[in-house]
Amino acid sequence: PDQPRSVKPFLFNLFNDPAIIGLPNPFRWLLAHLISTRRAPVAREIYAKLGGKSPLLELTQAQAEALAAELATGGDEVRTFVCMRYWHPMSDAAAAAVKDWRPDEIVLLPLYPQYSTTTSASSLKDWHRAAAKAGLAVPTRAVCCYPTEPGWIETQAKLVNAALGGVPAGGRARVLFSAHGLPRKVVDAGDPYQWQVERTARAVAERLPEGTDWNVCYQSRVGPLEWIGPATEDEIERAATAGVGLVVVPIAFVSEHSETLVELDIEYRERAEHAGIPFYVRVPAVGTEAAFIRGLAAVVRAASAGNKVLACGDGEGARICPGAHGRCPLAGGN
Repeated sequence: PDQPRSVKPFLFNLFNDPAIIGLPNPFRWLLAHLISTRRAPVAREIYAKLGGKSPLLELTQAQAEALAAELATGGDEVRTFVCMRYWHPMSDAAAAAVKDWRPDEIVLLPLYPQYSTTTSASSLKDWHRAAAKAGLAVPTRAVCCYPTEPGWIETQAKLVNAALGGVPAGGRARVLFSAHGLPRKVVDAGDPYQWQVERTARAVAERLPEGTDWNVCYQSRVGPLEWIGPATEDEIERAATAGVGLVVVPIAFVSEHSETLVELDIEYRERAEHAGIPFYVRVPAVGTEAAFIRGLAAVVRAASAGNKVLACGDGEGARICPGAHGRCPLAGGN
């Protein structure tokens, strides 16, 4: 949301997404209207702590500019466009802008390092809808995920190691890799998100000092459904029982927004203090860190040079998810 009055329509767009609520219309529309009406006042209070809006668009634009500068070193004429899923600039406006620029080819780059049907898949599907509506018939390739891309992992490890270096002398620290959660039924249906998040965390942990205590957990749980775990709040209580401090890492977010700046920085920090955690350090999102941007550029170049419509951003672009994850977009061999 870019202002307080945008909060309700933003929430409506979110819950009206069939990837989030699978009911057919008009039932999904009615439920999305009900949920957004009820949750808007609480959400406005959250965004009020951020000045009344999310900083995500400005931060994403900075990443896009940094990526364009990095890609320009290859000699091609490259332009980056920002496209959001639930608030402006959305797919239709982005597709119109891309068409006006008349590119020779398009690479779609989700800023979700780990693939999920609820995030990357929904965003890519909406882009293709908007592109078809705009008559944007240009060769297009997409990156599905890059959970262990070297630049992404290098940047995360750098930031975590810096945070560990600031732990009070003699203090014991536990690293919590916190990712946005999903309902258990989504993962049980074959969504590879949890497997990829844990793969990212392990790759980062391998670059931390030997013997570092770490765990993966999931935040932002809402509603009555069972969600994947362990929950971040439960891990805070467990750390309090063990008497260890926490270094909390947003392992699935590349930019600061409400889930880092409010949920992690304010709500979970207060929970940790009340539980008696000796210290609570939150590692920043990767943002425009140079190694991360170089990693994104490498992913884009690999996708552009490949002959696949959809490719994983790891290695040779082939599928990395185990066969049990049938909702992996490369499950069909594309």
